[in-house]
Amino acid sequence: MAVYEYKALSADGHAVSGIVDAESPKAARGKLRKQGLFPTDILEGKGVPRVAALSRDVDVKKYLVRVTGRDISLMTRQLATLVGAGVPLIESLTTLTEQVENEKLRRIVTEVRGMVNEGSTLANALKEHATVFSDLYVNMVAAGEQSGALDAVLLRLADYTESQVRLRSKVIGALTYPMIMVFVSFALMGFLFAVVIPKITKIFADMKVALPLVTRVLIAISHFSATYWWVVLIVAAGTGYGLRRYIKSENGRERYDRLILRVPVFGPLLRMVALSRFASTLATLLHSGVPLLNAMHIVRNIVNNVIIADAIDQARVSIQEGHSVAEPLKQSGEFPPLATHMIAIGERSGQLEPMLQKVSEAYEERVEAMISTMTTLLEPVLIVTMGGVTAFIALSILLPMLQITQSIR
Repeated sequence: MAVYEYKALSADGHAVSGIVDAESPKAARGKLRKQGLFPTDILEGKGVPRVAALSRDVDVKKYLVRVTGRDISLMTRQLATLVGAGVPLIESLTTLTEQVENEKLRRIVTEVRGMVNEGSTLANALKEHATVFSDLYVNMVAAGEQSGALDAVLLRLADYTESQVRLRSKVIGALTYPMIMVFVSFALMGFLFAVVIPKITKIFADMKVALPLVTRVLIAISHFSATYWWVVLIVAAGTGYGLRRYIKSENGRERYDRLILRVPVFGPLLRMVALSRFASTLATLLHSGVPLLNAMHIVRNIVNNVIIADAIDQARVSIQEGHSVAEPLKQSGEFPPLATHMIAIGERSGQLEPMLQKVSEAYEERVEAMISTMTTLLEPVLIVTMGGVTAFIALSILLPMLQITQSIR
């Protein structure tokens, strides 16, 4: 067993050094990783004591930090720039370890650099971190390495990742404001019904007068909210947990995805987002040199809908049997005529990749327009709903007050 001197990054990103005994550099690297260290250099030492204490602090942050699509995009563009400038891959990865700001991603790049330094391909090294680098990313890098155009492929990957981040941000941004409004509205209504209204309606109850129907309904709702609010919370939490477990099951996920595609407004929006991802990803993969069948297998995993994914899977089988791309997609009924027609034209003209990109751009524009329309419509709907609830409360309180005033006169 040999002794190795090492330089590494700790869990919090600090540089550390020391010695470790192992059978080989690879074994030493694995031993250090188990101890929470991420080696950058390992050299066989001579005359170094064989026993060394490796100490480390447990850092909870490393379990909480996540790698976002924006982090991946920035890292990919930086790596593409370095590789395109003629910097050797090992040196480029070393430079990245100093430039990447995300601690978790920095540790991953350090591990990737170590594996590449030991003779692994970049794609195989990235594959070891499947939670961060998707099959799409790994396959495109592999195609770039095989074709000798790694820098161009990395640039396309960066562009693709940025476009997906923008699309996701638009969807989330459009839905954030309405969701916040709904949450705040429910919180205010809960506070009113549980705390404020019982004090007001108690006055009417003490007067022992006949109350209007709307006031009796308000008192009943208020009494239920103040007395059984914990039951509502338990039922809501249990229902949410049960639905989540059901959706994660095979049958539940299929039924949920089929149902969500039929929901007015949201269903067409989600379908367009999935089709935009399908076309953009397939175009990027084909342009990077990934074979069509492999590209179809990768694309099915990024649409986030079992129904559309199954349609892509069936199309892949048909393509394997010698059919075109457009025909099985059209027969599935999940792809609109616009998409299948443009794909068919691209196949006939030998311009499938540019046509797929145009399909993606067309649906992305429709998604933006639909999101804008939804945001415009949701605001007045929320205002009218809140106004209706406020009118109900005001009417329930004012009617008995008018009734009491008239009886006194």
